[in-house]
Amino acid sequence: MGTIAIHGFGRIGRSLARIALKQGLFTPAVVSDIKDPRTLAALFEVDTNYGRWHEPVSGDESGFTIGGRQVRYFNAKAELPDWGALGVDLVIDCTGRATRRPGAQAHLDRGARRVLVSAPSKSREDCDIFLLPGINLEQFDPDQHKIVSMASCTTNALAPVVKVLLDQFGIRYGLFSTVHAYTNTQSLTDQPMDDRRDSWAAAENVIPSSSGAAKALSFIWPGLKITGKAYRVPVRTGSIVELNVLTEQPVTVESVNAAFRAAASEAPLKGIMGVLEEEWASSRIIGDSHSSIVDLPLTQMQGELLSVAAWYDNEWGYATRLAETAARLAE
Repeated sequence: MGTIAIHGFGRIGRSLARIALKQGLFTPAVVSDIKDPRTLAALFEVDTNYGRWHEPVSGDESGFTIGGRQVRYFNAKAELPDWGALGVDLVIDCTGRATRRPGAQAHLDRGARRVLVSAPSKSREDCDIFLLPGINLEQFDPDQHKIVSMASCTTNALAPVVKVLLDQFGIRYGLFSTVHAYTNTQSLTDQPMDDRRDSWAAAENVIPSSSGAAKALSFIWPGLKITGKAYRVPVRTGSIVELNVLTEQPVTVESVNAAFRAAASEAPLKGIMGVLEEEWASSRIIGDSHSSIVDLPLTQMQGELLSVAAWYDNEWGYATRLAETAARLAE
């Protein structure tokens, strides 16, 4: 196993660290951020969405101690750490700021052998490959792919649904809408923001937003005719995406749900896509490690139009795939 560093210890960075440690995937050798390490340690120890960590946690200027494990800390406000000197093989960039090639390339220039970006790169040219677990992970070429984008949580929720429908029935075109938990790009109070809709209080409004999932899906499946949007709602985590499509072959609710059941029970989507047979609300999927959880009772048909809905814990599900993918890339 190569040496792994986490750059950016926010919602996703801390979640993937929890998952990596809990599942024994890896222990990050280094965490870099621009915030106070003692506060970061406290946020890791007690998480509003996922509860208290089961081991003692402490932090000081040199790093974190998590259940006896030592993790070095570097303040990245002035410059990136010297990854080469630290012996880091893989940097997981969780800042959301490495979506252009220069931002990701900076880690390579500082000596890292590879970068895994926990966000959708802006274009095909801004990374070497888009990799989605369960979809195209086998395409990874360690000699060619130095900057890897794992796209977004919504892309990872949609991709298994799209794969099953494409493989079994074909897709002519479609529209999706994701009802998504609020995020740090929004404001807690009414105040002017760069995106005008984000100017209203996140915990009190339903706020329309854009989604880059359609673009990322088109990088995986060129020619795919799907687009969509997001609605941010007042929940801390837990989202649902609805995909409405016209298929190339005739389908029924029964045939579609049977296809999802089968796909969820076998490779490559087993453990990545799940299904729900009963009626649930969003609290049911908080902390669920699947990227996509198809709500079978919500599958509907109207004429030739098919509607499918899939839940996802937009933090925990995505961070789980990120941790697993990082462990694989660092082998």
